[in-house]
Amino acid sequence: MVHIGLREWREDDAPAVLRAFQSPDLRDQAPWPVVTPQDAVGWIASWHGAGHAFAVTADDQVVGNVAVTKIDGHGTGWVSYWVVPEARGRGIAVAATRRLARWAFDERGLFRLELAHRTNNPASCRVATLAGFRSEGIERGKLCYGGVRYDVERHARLATD
Repeated sequence: MVHIGLREWREDDAPAVLRAFQSPDLRDQAPWPVVTPQDAVGWIASWHGAGHAFAVTADDQVVGNVAVTKIDGHGTGWVSYWVVPEARGRGIAVAATRRLARWAFDERGLFRLELAHRTNNPASCRVATLAGFRSEGIERGKLCYGGVRYDVERHARLATD
């Protein structure tokens, strides 16, 4: 059985971040291209003061990220997650997202967590659903990557769920 943990990002995690963002489907998950070790260090540093991000570990190896950002005055935060391709399909993203949600409700006192995924990403939908986030509908043409517009499905989880 794999031990899944969450911990603060550290500068020495930069090689894991750099490897993660080499995956074509993760490249768009960073606010800028992460192609050098310095970019990876910058990505880690960018989380300071921008929300709460945690390195996801499987047997003490960094395999992903979960975060809650855009916390507003209504007790609502925005959840994001990713897992490197070689760690997918093992329930890691689901476990990490559940743990993040519990932390956000218990430690940060949030009431509502939201997330969204492109409708052409059924794996992310499964993660959201299995982590207790209920579908709330489709937002048409919400995202644009490479000149192509994508619909997204919004999900939410309440502290009372």
